[in-house]
Amino acid sequence: MVLLLVLLLCSLNSFSSAATDSVYDNFVQCFAENKVPNDQISGILYNPANPSFTSVLVSYIRNRRFNVSTTPKPTIIVTPSQESHVSATVLCAKKLGIQIKIRSGGHDYEGISYVSSVEFIILDMFNFRSIDVDMETETAWVGSGAMLGELYYRIWEKSKDHGFPGGVCPTVGVGGHLSGAGYGNMLRKHGLTVDHVIDAKLVDAKGRVLDRKAMGEDLFWAIRGGGGASFGVILAYKINLVPVPSVVTVFRIEKTMDQNATEAVYQFEQIADKIDNDLFIRVLLQPITRNKTRSVRATFIGLFLGDANRLLSVTHSDFPELGLKKADCKEMSWIYSVLFWGNFDNTTTPDVLLSRTPDSVNFLKRKSDYVKTPISKNGLESLFNKMVEIGKVGLVFNSYGGRMNEIPDSETPFPHRAGNLFKIQYSVNWEDEGEEADKNYIDQIRELYSFMAPFVSKNPREAYLNYRDLDIGTTDNGKDSYNQGKVYGVKYFKGNFDRLVKIKTVVDPDNFFRNEQSIPTLPFFVGEKSENRERRNGAARTSSPS
Repeated sequence: MVLLLVLLLCSLNSFSSAATDSVYDNFVQCFAENKVPNDQISGILYNPANPSFTSVLVSYIRNRRFNVSTTPKPTIIVTPSQESHVSATVLCAKKLGIQIKIRSGGHDYEGISYVSSVEFIILDMFNFRSIDVDMETETAWVGSGAMLGELYYRIWEKSKDHGFPGGVCPTVGVGGHLSGAGYGNMLRKHGLTVDHVIDAKLVDAKGRVLDRKAMGEDLFWAIRGGGGASFGVILAYKINLVPVPSVVTVFRIEKTMDQNATEAVYQFEQIADKIDNDLFIRVLLQPITRNKTRSVRATFIGLFLGDANRLLSVTHSDFPELGLKKADCKEMSWIYSVLFWGNFDNTTTPDVLLSRTPDSVNFLKRKSDYVKTPISKNGLESLFNKMVEIGKVGLVFNSYGGRMNEIPDSETPFPHRAGNLFKIQYSVNWEDEGEEADKNYIDQIRELYSFMAPFVSKNPREAYLNYRDLDIGTTDNGKDSYNQGKVYGVKYFKGNFDRLVKIKTVVDPDNFFRNEQSIPTLPFFVGEKSENRERRNGAARTSSPS
């Protein structure tokens, strides 16, 4: 019996290896047919037999939950360095009937850019990281594989008076961040990343390289917040830079429950969306143990686009419970505020932003919510008590209002604009390995998420696309993929979901670009004959909003 089992395992391994070799050989042949030179193929195509395969695979994994022995691995990894390589990858994957996963940084919380339950390949865009800053037009072209830190550094190289309203984590990839409507600590002044995207280049399901003019306004609208990986492979975005003052001010204030944290958080809720647009405040709520007593600490982190004196006049008037003093304020240039928010110490120089490797990678789970009415003091006290009871889960409140109130919900696919006081991110990290630890911490965050239902948005309970959360729904991309997709799609996109579906149906009717939470096609397109599809494509184009 043991011998039989060994023989069976050997035969399965041989079959798996043979299947991988076959896919690799087919891709090599298909690349050659698409006029990719042999010397280029060998440098961009990796199968598991390649000694660099594992290092390429794990180098951009940012959640250790998806880097264990049982995690499904890709059959091959493609690391294109030219547009023609991307086109060939799309055409060959489509020809061979294999799923393609597109990775531009790896920070997606559920690993959907590099994990799948079916046979798949990874198209890793890390070589597409060129950044061309043009100060005459105050714009920049940035490759989808560039990191936010690299973008901020290249802007700073050219101008000390410009920045970009992106996220605070320097190692987030530009492609996913922008296509999912990224935000940062200037959103109350300047809105989201997608509010400053003015052009793009992508490869569509036919392998064509398209810019804004060639793709049309519908598709350009969709990839500014609808998730690029549902529609094509984003190569680069053209962005408008924003002005930043020569002096900005940052601060970090901590308060525990016995230091009036409840009152401070409650007052934050009253003013979060109404305070001066130059001020962004993030509140971290974390369960702590102090003197053997469990409590919750509230940390208020702020960026003010101005000097400390003007900031103090704002907070003293509108947010006195914060208790901000001149000694708490640190004045600096914008680029050094990037380092402050990235948790670098005050001796760090901006060139650290060129590093593409984070300090640490943990096991993690994230969820999101939106708050439209203030949580009462009693509600906050019950929340803090629940956090103490549950264990390790933290919350992040990100203030809204300002510019976010001025942009219509339908301007981009991102719909969470006016009417929101702040966004919540649920956060738990852990270092214990194994399924038991995963279940323990994921159960904790789900329990807190369930507890928060009375305090957050309803019908739908909204969610943020760039905080991917497979708990709120998935699709198997079968015949019912539209209804499955609507479950999470309405939470991410509200009334914009149906327009995204119409655009998806026109530009990718075969649903080639798909993942566990991609935009589905309309039901009658799946498996439809080509002549009928073309006729319906025309009707969809006619009825699609301009």
